[in-house]
Amino acid sequence: MFSKTNKDSHESDQGRTEMMRTGFVGLGAMGLPMALNLANAGHDVIVHDINPASLEKACAHDRIEAASSPADVARGADVIFSCLPDNAVVEATYLGEGGIGQGVDAGKITVDCSTISPAVTRAVAKEFATSGVHHVDAAMLGSVPQATSGEIGFVVGGERAAVDRVEPLLDILGRFVKYAGPSGAGHQIKLVHQTLVAINAVAVAETMALCEATGTDLDCFYDVVCNAGGFAYSRYFENRVPRMRDGDFSALFMLRFMLKDARLASGLAGESGSSVPVLAQAIALLENADAAGWGDEDFSAVAHVYDRAANP
Repeated sequence: MFSKTNKDSHESDQGRTEMMRTGFVGLGAMGLPMALNLANAGHDVIVHDINPASLEKACAHDRIEAASSPADVARGADVIFSCLPDNAVVEATYLGEGGIGQGVDAGKITVDCSTISPAVTRAVAKEFATSGVHHVDAAMLGSVPQATSGEIGFVVGGERAAVDRVEPLLDILGRFVKYAGPSGAGHQIKLVHQTLVAINAVAVAETMALCEATGTDLDCFYDVVCNAGGFAYSRYFENRVPRMRDGDFSALFMLRFMLKDARLASGLAGESGSSVPVLAQAIALLENADAAGWGDEDFSAVAHVYDRAANP
């Protein structure tokens, strides 16, 4: 029932949610196109962001209006989405002065699309439950192109009844929705997922450096990996290697955000007593790249670390 793979249900979904006022807090690279997609689907959206330029872009849409604080977004909406950078900002936005918690009423639903610690999600959910508010974690898989096209993958945690209520809105924003379990389960799966992504990014960078060092034909190697049926293939490899070959490290997903996700994943491992030595090496290389000034480039820019070592 709960895995979406197409957009065919939007018309019926809009009818099911037409009485639900929608809010959005956090209009960054992912949040802004998501808010616009909700508005383009016919929903009136009330938004807030600390960046005036982002608010101006959003409010150019005639179905979007600005609020002066997250609390005011919560007062004006039945379902409040957030897309925020880290644990501290999520905690402040939900539980701090002028936060969502000061404006949200019983029966409303909050949906956090940030990548954060499951422990923070569970703390917010526990706090909100005392007021009859349902908090859902909807971890995102994808980057700016998917946010723009409405093809994000969502892994969702929280009370199933609340998730079912917001499912039509998630279907507007994404092509895939998977219910993972109780509060924090969506973010937990996302962090395990990001463990694999971070390691894969470093492995691809190292492999490309090896191609260059040995004079291996990169075009031939790319064709072999993508089309010969071996186990080296990944979507990351297919998508990023042509950009890396062309020297294009413009951000689809910033390296500093991948580093943040990888550190969160390491923290999750530590809480369980798990050893993640390969992830630790990936984090060290991402930290190296961030310290060198490449944090705002795409996370494939970890390849610069290898380039610098080969060409000091």
